Order: sequence, then structure tokens, then C-alpha cells
Amino acid sequence: MSAPRPGLGAVTRGRILFGGDYNPEQWPEVTWHDDVRLMRDAGVNSVTVGVFSWSRLEPRPGVREFGWLDRLMDLLHEHGIGVVLATPTSAPPPWLGRLHPETLPRDADGRVEWWGGRQHFSHSSAVYRRHAAAITEDLAARYAHHPALTLWHINNEYCTADWGDEAAARFRDWLRARHGDLAGLNSAWGTAFWSQGYGDWAEVLPPRHAHYLKNPTQVLDFKRFTSDMLLECYTAERDIVRRHTPGVPVTTNFMPLWAGQDAWRWAEEEDVVSVDLYPDPRDPHGAQHGALVQDMTRSQAGGPWMLMEQAASAVNWRPVNRPKPPGLNRLWSLQAVARGADAVCYFQWRQSRQGAEKFHSGMVGHAGEHGRAFREVGRLGAELARIAPEVTGRHSRADIAVLHDWHAWWASAHEGRLSTRVDHADLLTTWHRALWRAHLATDFAHPEHDLGAYRMVVVPQLYALTDRAVENLVGYVRDGGTLVSGFLTGVADQDDRIREGGMDARLRALFGIRTLHEWWPLETGETATTDAFDGTLWSEEIDKTPDAVAEAVYRGGDLDGLPAVLRTGRAWYLSTLPAPDALRDLLASIARDAGTGPVLAGLPADVEAVRRGDLLFLLHHGRGTVTVEVPGSHRDLLTGTVHTGTVVLGRYGAAVLAP
Repeated sequence: MSAPRPGLGAVTRGRILFGGDYNPEQWPEVTWHDDVRLMRDAGVNSVTVGVFSWSRLEPRPGVREFGWLDRLMDLLHEHGIGVVLATPTSAPPPWLGRLHPETLPRDADGRVEWWGGRQHFSHSSAVYRRHAAAITEDLAARYAHHPALTLWHINNEYCTADWGDEAAARFRDWLRARHGDLAGLNSAWGTAFWSQGYGDWAEVLPPRHAHYLKNPTQVLDFKRFTSDMLLECYTAERDIVRRHTPGVPVTTNFMPLWAGQDAWRWAEEEDVVSVDLYPDPRDPHGAQHGALVQDMTRSQAGGPWMLMEQAASAVNWRPVNRPKPPGLNRLWSLQAVARGADAVCYFQWRQSRQGAEKFHSGMVGHAGEHGRAFREVGRLGAELARIAPEVTGRHSRADIAVLHDWHAWWASAHEGRLSTRVDHADLLTTWHRALWRAHLATDFAHPEHDLGAYRMVVVPQLYALTDRAVENLVGYVRDGGTLVSGFLTGVADQDDRIREGGMDARLRALFGIRTLHEWWPLETGETATTDAFDGTLWSEEIDKTPDAVAEAVYRGGDLDGLPAVLRTGRAWYLSTLPAPDALRDLLASIARDAGTGPVLAGLPADVEAVRRGDLLFLLHHGRGTVTVEVPGSHRDLLTGTVHTGTVVLGRYGAAVLAP
């Protein structure tokens, strides 16, 4: 049995890591000394270095220029600032693509993705992997014993796909491992349809540009393959740095609710789970989006996690990029801490003056140290240092789990589906938002995870389920759990083969569905009226079994009198999507019956209450002033104030209450 790996606690040691990506190669070296002064003023104790430094570290093939990084590492250590050292492999230097064009990825139309941006590498290229390993090896050997090194950050935001010839060869290898032989492949892909039967492995390609709809299981397998190839790139570099520094944790940063990675599988390979998070300040649901990503990341980590990137103010990649208004950066940062983050970091430290992201804010913006962004960052740094000793390492588990699976998402997204309005990520967000608005705490879980600790499990939509996942859900209800499922769940198996009857028979029996006759998707603006609420997006023509209870029935239209919401014992099935308030109220009622409820009763609508251990975070997402009733006396770790009975929160206000 291998020794347990170091986690985030090995780095934090009672601190909340606070800082961000530092790209000093963009600036004259004299600026570095001003940077460390400002970092100390702002309470920065950690910076990520080297993410995009490959061309600076290796300006020509085989040449190493580490002197500048030596001086930087020494300077940061001298000022008490730890370094999250990145492998620079997400942005290969131009010479690599020029000398080795096979390292450049191709899109589904065969077009080359050239250098001049970032992530311009083929995950399947042996030449790319060899050069990435070489720079990683030398970087790890040189800084393995440097006292500033606290954490390894591999690559950055893995998100590339490749349809080229080298990727095609690797895809065939991957398919052989998954399906065995061509007979297994033809069966899994259903190639009897449209004369697609393969008689030679050389005929098997990635799902490149096609005249009409592509084979859905071919597309599904390609998405799985892409996630796995990127994971191979990550683990190859991870294993190199682990060999040199076995006591230093390793991470790479996920993007929030990103479709390209099976993050459940990836998280198992990380010592520290980290994520980048950029809610839109203009979005009235921005706080809930942040809560969803934080809940998911905490669940993947199984404990404290790292907010690797956020924006101090505006980003630069939306059509309109508004800054964060005063107080919002602090509020959303504390929201992450409430949900388990032991690191609060930014992209980036000093705002760039050139390049593609010169309008993306920094902790030190173009206004410099006198700008509002830096002043707010400094105040936040002081607050995080104040609360850290009583916060870090604490963990809470919710009573409710929301199920999510990337493979089900990928399978449901095929272009030949019944309604393009039905989107897995949108449904996941809608159901999580209903729970969030009901002030119900949630974890996320994979459908094959052990669910026994949860009083209630919610399935917004899992279009494709393995047999193991189906048995897990059935067993959960059999053992006394409460299951609430949305429509189009259990429709297909792991190869996107439609289950007999249009839904897995075990699930139909669980929910009390005798026959699922037809799916009835709804147009934009169309509703399915029931005797309890108006449904949106979807409806279904269902006959129920005698033991099932119709908790809501369609009224009017072609489905008049048929069940809209079914319950059999503790299993609920919603064949339509209730309007937001109705979904919130229904889930809150089911949660009460399951023996769970809000973190704190009687909360104002704009106030979020989150428990982390025995600490209670109150987060006010409104612009007015509210009074929150909190039984007993509590000390606010942010201010030292003792509150008895009530807490008053102003615009974007927050309190961290200890008993």
C-alpha cells in the first residue's frame, strides 16, 4: 500500500493561502521588489509562478535559462512568500510548433491550431510529451529543495482536443482497450445503422467533419478519450515532480463545470483539488453559480480545496466586462471559504499592460496600489489572516447530494436529440438553484458513489446510467433514502443505447411508471399546466402503476389527466420542470419529509447561511441592510463583535460566527 499523499493542510498549516498567478517575466526586474513590498502590504503569502514561462525558460531547444527564476524564488522566500511552482506546458514556445508541426492539434475540420495563443498542443503527440517531460524534469530537479516551493501546479486549464492523425492512432488504441475487438466496437457504436460497420481498425477515425449527424457513441467515446489523454499528460508530469519532491502536493486547476474533463476521475489523481471561478458580476444568479462550483469542488476534494483563480474585478472575455462593485470581491471570496476553500487566489497579481488579457483585472490593477481593487484585496487579506486559525481544515457534509456525471452529460448533448433546449448543465444549475434558494446545503456525488450518508439525493438529469449506477439508486431507496429525479433519466446505457421501454426497467419500477409512451418536449414560451404548477421545457406521456401516487397531474392539452409528478414511497419522478418557485417549494417540502432543512431558519431571501464545522457563515448578496435572527450568542471572527440574537448585515455584508 502506498503512503498517503500530502494534501492542502501540508501547505496551509493554519493559514488560508492568499495570492495569485505572478508573471514577473512581463515586467522589468526592478519591478519585482515593488511587487514583494505590495504583496506583504496585502497579506499575500502564496503566488503561482511559471504557468506561461516555457519560452523564457527554454528560448531555444534544449537551452535552459533558470537564472531569472532562481532570483525570483530567492526574493519571494526572503519575504516569506511561498511559491506554487507551475510546469509551463500549457503554452509551448513557437519553436516547438515550427520545428515539430506534429505537436499542433487539428480541429474536426482538419485545420491546424497554430501558436500565437495558448493550449496549442496535441495531447497525443509523442514529441510534445517528450519536450514537456524534459522541461518538467529539469524544473523539478532544480527547485526540489528550494525553501520557497510549497505546491506543484501542472499545466493550466487542460482543455484541448485533437482530431489529427496521431490522435487518431491513439484513439484506436484507446478503443481497443475499451471494446476489445472490432466486433465489440461495432456493437457499442451501433454501426448497423447507416452502413457504418468497421472491418479494419484503419477505418476508425475521430468524429471529424461529416455530411450529416455523427455517430453519437463515436462522439461520446471521443470525449472520454480526450479526457483520458489529457489526464495522461497531467499524470506524466505529476509523476516527474513527485519523484523529485515526494512531500510536496500536486494540483492542476479545473475550469468551473467544464464539459471537457471527467473531473470525478481527475480529482482522484490530485493531491489538492483546485478550480478557477469567474461568476459575472452583472448576473443576478452569480452567487448561486459560485455556490454550485464550490459545492462540486469541495465534493470532489472530499475536504478543503483551492480557489486557484478568480478576478479581483473585471475579466476580458465576455461581450461586456463590468467590474465587481465595491464589496463583491470580498463577499464571493468569503463564500468560497465558507464552502471549504483553504486557498483564495487570483489571476493575476499585476494586471498586464500588453497581450490578450491586458483588460483582465489584477490584484494590482492599472490604477496601481492606490486603486480600489488593490485596497479591497488588502482588506480581504487581513481578514483571511484573522479568521484562518479557526477556519482551515474544517469540513462539513450536507444531508443532500446532487448527482452529476460527465459521461451522462456527454451522451445527452448529441446533436440528434429531441430538444436542443434541454441542456445538462442548465438543468443541473436550475435544480441546484432551487435548493440554494431554499437555503438547503448540498454536496455533489457521482451516481456510483456510496450515497448512504445522505437523507435525500437529487438527480436533475442523468440521461445515461450504467447498470451499477441504476442498482445504486435502487438500493439507496430500498435502504430508506429519499430520491428525487428529473425527466430523461436512465434513458440510455453507457454506450448511449436506449434502454428497452425508453427508461431502465428498474427505474420505471422504482418510480411507478408502467409505460412511458412518448416524450413531449416544449417550445420556448410553452408551458405544461398541472394542477399544482406550470411545467416548462419538457413533458411526458406516462401511465402509472397502481401503487404510484400522482402528486401532480397535467391539465389541458394532449396529456390531460396524466401524471406529471409521481411518487412511490420515497422515490419521486418529475416528468416536467416546475417553474423556479414551484421547484424550490417542492424540493423544500420533500427535504422536510426526509428529515432535513435549511442551515438556519427564517433567513431573508438575499442571505446565504453556510456551516463549516461549527462555524456559521452569513453572506448577504443584496445591496440593502438586513437583520438575521441567530439564536444564542456568537462571536464574529471578522470583527470580534459578539452578537446575541441578531446580526445586522449591510450591502454585500458577511459575518463568520463562532459559538
